[in-house]
Parts: sequence; C-alpha cells; structure tokens
Amino acid sequence: MAKKSRGLGAAKKLRSRAKEFRLHNKIYKRKAFDLKRIADPLEGSSQAKAIILEKVQVEAKQPNSAMRKCVRVQLIKNGKQITAFCPGDGASKMMDEHDEVIVECIGGKNHGKSKGDLSGIRWQVIKVNDQSLNALLSGKIEKARK
Repeated sequence: MAKKSRGLGAAKKLRSRAKEFRLHNKIYKRKAFDLKRIADPLEGSSQAKAIILEKVQVEAKQPNSAMRKCVRVQLIKNGKQITAFCPGDGASKMMDEHDEVIVECIGGKNHGKSKGDLSGIRWQVIKVNDQSLNALLSGKIEKARK
C-alpha cells in the first residue's frame, strides 16, 4: 500500500485519498447510502401497527437459558413480518392471534440493535387493541374485545 503524501502541495492528494477510503468505513457507508431506512421494516417511523400471527418462544443467548415470550406479527403498512418481544410478566397471556398491536423499536445500547440476551429481536409490543400493555399487566384496565 502506498504511503500518504506529505509536504506543502499534498492537500489535494490527501483529500482525494480520504474521499476514496471513506467507503471502507462501515458507519459512513450506512449513512451515505441510507441503509438503515432501506433495511428497516418500520421504514424510519418509531412505531407501527401490526396483526399478531402467532405466539413464539425465543431461546436466550448464553449464559442464560430462558425462553423469552415473543409474538410473530405482520405490519399493516407494508405486510412485512417481524418478531416482537412481549415485555412484562404474563404479557403474552394478554395477547391472542389476530389482535392488533403497536410495536416500537427496543433501542438497546446501540439504537436499532437487539437488546440484552435476545438475538435478532429489535422490536417490542407496547399496546394491544389500543390499550396500554403496562395498564393491562397492572390490572388497571381489562382487555377490550375486537
């Protein structure tokens, strides 16, 4: 590999070299080609409505051995299917197939990545049939029938 140019007249060469090697930077490439929005099933929005297809259990990564309760949902806006986590104790019991839910991005340490010991799950359920999941779990309201 060639060495970097040095000296008084090297500015143009250094600038063009920096421009060329920017594409080797993963973060730059993601921003330049807008890859996050293209790959994101929510298409840039923070929340989206979805229909529950089935309840699933996802095995946690090592060293944990839990079966995390999740739901497989289909987004209404574009028909894409994703797996969303059900936060809270007994949350999956509040959900049935064909219920309408609202999912949001979990976030985690780096936004858009999976959280904790769940591999590949980047979304969580926050509402079921237009009622807050937290309120349902705490017993403040009962689940509405749709």
